[in-house]
Amino acid sequence: MTTSNTSTAILPPIKVQDVDQQLRGLVGVTYQWVGTHWLQILIAIGVASVIVIALHAIRRFARGYCARQTGGRVRWGSVAARAVVQTGNVFMVVAAAKIVSAANFAGTPVEVRGTIDFLWILAAGYQAAVWAREIIIGTIEHRTAGEHYAGEAIGSAMGIIRLLVGFAVFAIAGIVILDNLGVNVTGLVAGLGVGGIAIGLAAQGIFADLFAALAIIFDRPFRRGDTISYDTTTGTVESIGLKSTRVRAATGEERIIANKQLLEKEIQNITQRDYRRIVFTLGLVQWTPIETIKRFPAMLKEVVESCDLKFVRAGFIKFGDSSYDFDLEFDSEHSGFKEFFDARHAVGVAIIERMNIEEISLAYPTQTAFTAAPDGGLILPYPEAPVRAVTSSSDTARLTPDQSTLGSASEPEG
Repeated sequence: MTTSNTSTAILPPIKVQDVDQQLRGLVGVTYQWVGTHWLQILIAIGVASVIVIALHAIRRFARGYCARQTGGRVRWGSVAARAVVQTGNVFMVVAAAKIVSAANFAGTPVEVRGTIDFLWILAAGYQAAVWAREIIIGTIEHRTAGEHYAGEAIGSAMGIIRLLVGFAVFAIAGIVILDNLGVNVTGLVAGLGVGGIAIGLAAQGIFADLFAALAIIFDRPFRRGDTISYDTTTGTVESIGLKSTRVRAATGEERIIANKQLLEKEIQNITQRDYRRIVFTLGLVQWTPIETIKRFPAMLKEVVESCDLKFVRAGFIKFGDSSYDFDLEFDSEHSGFKEFFDARHAVGVAIIERMNIEEISLAYPTQTAFTAAPDGGLILPYPEAPVRAVTSSSDTARLTPDQSTLGSASEPEG
């Protein structure tokens, strides 16, 4: 059997003028090897056939597993099975040949082994890119599966996402393949980097909203149907799109905000509340008896618990301008706005009814104005009773309060 010089490359350097010579040499070496090791080669082919059959069986099992998955829910097992289903026949054959040649059972020549290694790098690189693409896409579908995300951003953006993911993984696979084949890929990597930067700068707004949509889907700060609040807007999420999220406000209008801008805000997910806290501020008139003030918090607790709600606290908080102010806090043990509204109404009515029974008065703003007299005293804020003066026996005249006051003030005493 002929031998060849060991080279750092997988295959000797190929020139146009000696392609025929190198091909003839490879065929000659292979012919001589088959003639001297035909029995070992047959055994190796049998082993490789068993490996290919086993890989086919695994792929068939994965295809059946995917067919049995129903209901639209993408499970982690389905993600792995879908990647296995994408295994190609060429990869199976080359993988079997690589395994058999690595064992060197049949004394494989260096030229034949180098050819198998070359084909293995190509097939493995391509197959790894296919697997990576399917796993990434399957992971995205797994995270976005369910009634709250079906048909939303991931549905409309799946084509773009598959294109971007496919371009990225196959570009990486191509660079790895060329690097393993001894090609200097420094210039290629630099070119791809510059091109990626240019594309990113040109479409940074679109990509920013796209990645923000993916961040919403993966991080799940809210879902479709959740009631959220940001800035001065409160509403129900109707859809999470590729570029924007649509929120139906409580006042009826639809509000649209870019995904990137939405994630930059503080979002309150009201639907994820375990309860809603309700606070009442009650002001009692300042002539309320001290005994009533002392038992007022306990009375409020009885009212709240009679409505089957969770009492938190109640007590005096401050002296108002015309009242003694108390705070009452209780919880509606539901996140829905209707339950919160009904609980607030029920407790409010019950408090009014109880205060009417106990004859407790709520304060309202009052103010009294006094006018200072020249001597430092106070003039009443209302006029004195009008004075009647009889001018004759036949007719009388009514004087206004100002006239009567002037008349009485101008008359000499005694």
